[in-house]
Amino acid sequence: MARPEKVRLGEILVQQKLLSEDQLGAALQDQKRTGRKLGRVFIENGFVTEEQISGALAKQLDIPYINLKFYNTNPDIVRQLPETQARRFRAIALEDRRGALLIGMSDPTDLFAYDEIARLVKRNIELAVVNETEVLAAIDRIYRRTDEITDFARELELDLGDTFVDFGTLAANPNLEEAPIVKLLQSVFDDATQVRASDIHIEPQETRLQIRFRIDGVLHLQTEADIKIATPLALRLKLMSDLDISEKRLPQDGRFAVKVKQQRIDVRISTMPTQYGESVVMRLLNQGGTTLRLDAIGMPARLVEKFRAIVQRPNGLVLVTGPTGSGKTTTLYSALAELNSVEKKLITVEDPVEYRLPGINQVQVNEKIDLSFARVLRSALRQDPDIVLVGEMRDQETAQIGLRAAMTGHLVLSTLHTNDAASTPLRLMDMGVPRYMVGSSLQAVLAQRLVRVICESCSTTYQLTPTEREWLRAELHEHADSTQFFHGKGCSHCNGMGYRGRTGVYELLEMTRAVVDAANHPDPAHFLKAAHAEMQGETLRRHAVQLAVQGRTTVSEAMRISNQIEE
Repeated sequence: MARPEKVRLGEILVQQKLLSEDQLGAALQDQKRTGRKLGRVFIENGFVTEEQISGALAKQLDIPYINLKFYNTNPDIVRQLPETQARRFRAIALEDRRGALLIGMSDPTDLFAYDEIARLVKRNIELAVVNETEVLAAIDRIYRRTDEITDFARELELDLGDTFVDFGTLAANPNLEEAPIVKLLQSVFDDATQVRASDIHIEPQETRLQIRFRIDGVLHLQTEADIKIATPLALRLKLMSDLDISEKRLPQDGRFAVKVKQQRIDVRISTMPTQYGESVVMRLLNQGGTTLRLDAIGMPARLVEKFRAIVQRPNGLVLVTGPTGSGKTTTLYSALAELNSVEKKLITVEDPVEYRLPGINQVQVNEKIDLSFARVLRSALRQDPDIVLVGEMRDQETAQIGLRAAMTGHLVLSTLHTNDAASTPLRLMDMGVPRYMVGSSLQAVLAQRLVRVICESCSTTYQLTPTEREWLRAELHEHADSTQFFHGKGCSHCNGMGYRGRTGVYELLEMTRAVVDAANHPDPAHFLKAAHAEMQGETLRRHAVQLAVQGRTTVSEAMRISNQIEE
């Protein structure tokens, strides 16, 4: 392929009538003032999309445009171009065409990048246009740290020999970044962030140490190492989180922060003594990449509108329920982010504080010094708050204080572990909360789960199994046989899993007059009947089935959610 010629992006877009002369002039002035790339100015000002820019360049240069979202990359070919240069030039090796290597570039008119890539790969190269956003996502996905992590683990084994690291010395060492254990941990965090892991599990077994990542709710083995690095690894993590390094017999909890690719990652750490050493689990909370909006977490538009109206009320208790890891805290903080204003005082009482929001007073519960939910909540109510978030209603005392606060002019948001929305008021009563208090203070219950989303890069139709079809007939009746369903066949984008990302399924029970009257009835069955009538069939199960019908998730995922509810 001939070396590309330098072209003017603005002129190309104007020629192809994707941009007006006025827009080009405004963008050039913006570029001169800010120093940003012209293409980025076009996109951020909403003049054109990335896809339009890529398509225009491909048409002008007479080269193909490849949408990486639907391109199944080969990691062996991609790695022919070193990661540093791939990131620098926004380029990716896509295909070996015998005589040449196909390279996707977000800016194929960059002559220096073209020459440098040709020199690096020592091959003739052919060009294609790719989106910058997609190429960076592909680089993050493919240039994994698996080999690096294994190498650092082996280096640490050799460094230890038959003894263990003196972490008192290591912590005071000015060359700490050179220590193998620190390089190992940095690589683990880098890799976990690249694959969107929510948790890192470091688990000592009889003869080996295994490190696993939880991705989209499912654990995946990352690497295995010699068991003798388990203790120094746990000690280093304890030092980072200010835990007691001399205590190995009791569980401990803490937190620390790491910086990964210019992003702050808050880490919640839990240690637990096991038969072969201390098991360490770390929850990763990306403070920079979280979008806290109710309409961005998968809640249906009609439900968003209804839930927003409820949380805008001046007082009452609103509960979000579901098992651990179902996204309850994210939902509550999305509501808080929308309620947060200078006119309102917001206080949260949590264990631990998961998200940090400006303008909100957040309190960390500490049972070691008797700073319990109930004690903090009592103090919080003397701080003249408008809205109070209680991380979890764990006991009768906390529940009663929260409900009393809701009765006396405060909006209280909290969570509870129940299977569905209808059983939540009954659970409060089981905890010893009086019926009248539940009926007068509880405004609504939102129950939720998370389902895995089919990878859109490899989504394809498939035939349901007899079990799946029979299960669907109970929900869809005759439509179960006429609806086309999808699954992911597995590709490089989803690491062969067929799923990429998760979304929420929800059900909302509003405590209307009829439901409140039923709550005061001594027979629980009477209340459950009224609650289900109020929800009008808009249940977790129905929402999961709707996502399967829309092709966003699989029938097996919808069945899994339903089984959780019925347990």
